[in-house]
Amino acid sequence: MITLLIQDTTKALQDTANAVNQAVTQPQPELHFIDLLFKGGWVMIPLAFLAFLALIIFVERYLTIKKATKDESNLMGQIRSYIQSGNLDGAMSLLKNNNSPLSRMLQKGLKRIGRPIKDIEGAIENVGKLEVSKLEKNISILGIVAGIAPMLGFVGTIVGVITIFHQVSIKGAIEIGTISGGLYTKMITSATGLIIGIIAYVLYHILNIMVEKIILKMETDAIDFIDLLEEPGK
Repeated sequence: MITLLIQDTTKALQDTANAVNQAVTQPQPELHFIDLLFKGGWVMIPLAFLAFLALIIFVERYLTIKKATKDESNLMGQIRSYIQSGNLDGAMSLLKNNNSPLSRMLQKGLKRIGRPIKDIEGAIENVGKLEVSKLEKNISILGIVAGIAPMLGFVGTIVGVITIFHQVSIKGAIEIGTISGGLYTKMITSATGLIIGIIAYVLYHILNIMVEKIILKMETDAIDFIDLLEEPGK
């Protein structure tokens, strides 16, 4: 009797060991990144659109702002030389050929030479505001994307939870297979929304920092230009 019991126990242990070995040695299906994204459900579509929109806006604005930040260290020195020598046409020609936000701002001031300084300052300030608004065009959309993307990820979380409860109500039991689909939707959309939001937030501030540097340069050169016009003998 004892021998028979031992044999049965040994056989059961062997069967268990064989089953474990088969489970370990059996190749597991690979989980690709694209497949993982598809498990996020329909919420991934607007998230993908937001990511594409943020990328397009950043590249376009970055190139535009980078073009506007070209080296103009000698521009004010040349303008000073032209004005001091009375060659206003030469100064105007130089500014037209430069074609930058700063040069367009100084052009407006140069055209107002002979009028009161207040009028010249007002003209320069108005053009400066217009140029800055052109540089800041669509940058605010990045800030909107940074706020909306995590919210959409949260919507995906709610959809995932609803899916879990729906499957449980149908099958009447809580099993891993029952809740895994909803968990995929919940976790993938939340992570994707947060990642897109963080990236858009960083890109938004990168562009703002670049624009602020241009504004500082324009304000400094505008002050130098006004001081130049107010020098004795001008």
